[in-house]
Amino acid sequence: MIAQTTLLQYNRQYPVVQETGITEAGNTESEESGGRAPERRTGRLRCTHRKGCLMSSRGRTMVAWALLSMLVSGAAAQESRAPNIVVVLCDDLGYGDLSCYGHPIIRTPNLDRLASEGIRFTDFYSAAPVCSPSRVGLMTGRSPNRAGIYDWIPAVTPEQVPRADARHLVHMGRHEVTLPALLKTAGYDTCMSGKWHCNSQFNTKAQPQPDAAGFDHWFATQNNAAPSHQNPQNFVRNGEPAGALEGFSCQIVVDEVIHWLDSRQTTPESRPFFAYIAFHEPHEPVASPAALTEEYRNRSFSDEQAEYFANVASLDDATGRLLKALDRLQIREQTLVIFSSDNGPETLNRYRNANRSWGVTGPLRGMKLHTHDGGFHVAGIASWPGKIAANRTESTPVSALDLLPTAVELAGGVLPTEYSPDGVSLVSLLLQGQPPQRSRPLVWAYYNAINDARVAMRHGDWKVLARLNGGQLPRFENLTAERLTQVQQALLSDFEIYNVTQDPGETQDLTGRGLEQEGLLVELLKQEYARLAAESPSWPRD
Repeated sequence: MIAQTTLLQYNRQYPVVQETGITEAGNTESEESGGRAPERRTGRLRCTHRKGCLMSSRGRTMVAWALLSMLVSGAAAQESRAPNIVVVLCDDLGYGDLSCYGHPIIRTPNLDRLASEGIRFTDFYSAAPVCSPSRVGLMTGRSPNRAGIYDWIPAVTPEQVPRADARHLVHMGRHEVTLPALLKTAGYDTCMSGKWHCNSQFNTKAQPQPDAAGFDHWFATQNNAAPSHQNPQNFVRNGEPAGALEGFSCQIVVDEVIHWLDSRQTTPESRPFFAYIAFHEPHEPVASPAALTEEYRNRSFSDEQAEYFANVASLDDATGRLLKALDRLQIREQTLVIFSSDNGPETLNRYRNANRSWGVTGPLRGMKLHTHDGGFHVAGIASWPGKIAANRTESTPVSALDLLPTAVELAGGVLPTEYSPDGVSLVSLLLQGQPPQRSRPLVWAYYNAINDARVAMRHGDWKVLARLNGGQLPRFENLTAERLTQVQQALLSDFEIYNVTQDPGETQDLTGRGLEQEGLLVELLKQEYARLAAESPSWPRD
């Protein structure tokens, strides 16, 4: 665009005419030629200025080289420009809930197309099997245990009676290194829209809010959209309550981001941006557009199931609207879009209002709150037209923890020297198909897991699980100093080992069956758990 504009300005200053051999009056001599014989007509551009003008033969050559240089440098600038980065995170979406991941009924054409334009990950992992730790892990690029986030964070007010387990104090600390803050330092504008769930005292001065994590603009709820996904009343925009809103949450969340993009007059030449879009869907309390629900009624076991199917279809529609906005702004090819979920699907009827939780995990074992793969093995899609090859299916294990180092590398940023991420950069995998070198395995320690194994590890083809103290350690929602000592001193036991590449359903425990790698895998999990527990803080924090 810059080169084209410059050329137009140059032509206005140094006009050229097409040589035809005939003047406008039909004469073979121009009135300005002073009666001289006309020049030989060649069909080339002829300058109307005097001898020595820049549009002489030598001048034309110089201008041609100058314009070519500008075009090349402009293309190089676009090539080297840091990309826009968009992360779309669903809430309780099952691994098998999208049609591109095998769901036989739910139609998700926008996400299917996003996957076909880039990478569909078969082994994408969230940072935890429950929402708050998962989100903090994504924000920090580290196990959420290192930030002291061990379970979902209930909302509290300063007037509430303090809890004995100090859960009312839990939040992502102001000192944490975060993805939006690092990108902001690298010259990005930042926006967050949707479910925050990284603190207990939302929109108060008692705890850091999304702006403290690095977001220039934020539009959020503490936890779920309330009273439901339809016509929510609990959104806050940059510290000010937004009041009653009309529509469905995922559409409202995308509307906010599109409005933000338009308000900053986003163009291909604008500063790069990071947008974090955290849908509430399909978490309970589920509410879906009536017309969309009706489309699934005849293909469902119940009205509640039809509403869940419509909820997933609605978030697909919202994602499609976002992608159309990127196209309209002519920035789609400059934008990396990553789509995933915070954890696996809720178990149907696990609690009173979970009667619409019809999410599925496909071939995976377990659900949300489990340390089997169904708890945190989630859908993952990455698309960047022109950079990421289309129609790729990638089986390399990757994690939401990897998004921070990936984004910082793409942005040309620098990680602080005192910061050590648990994730690795995926740039080589995204752009060249070269798997990253992961120096340590992926490890989870969820002390309130539904299944007895509280600790899990993914290392190459292998998934390893273990109980703590033979399964006798109590379940903990948070760690005080006393509880932290208990988990640090707990012994790993009752190991389970699965080759999840061959056995994604974790049906054949290979422990004690002569597996050559058993000893090494057991020792590796012991080592990594001890390291994680030693670096985990307790509450209250200093």
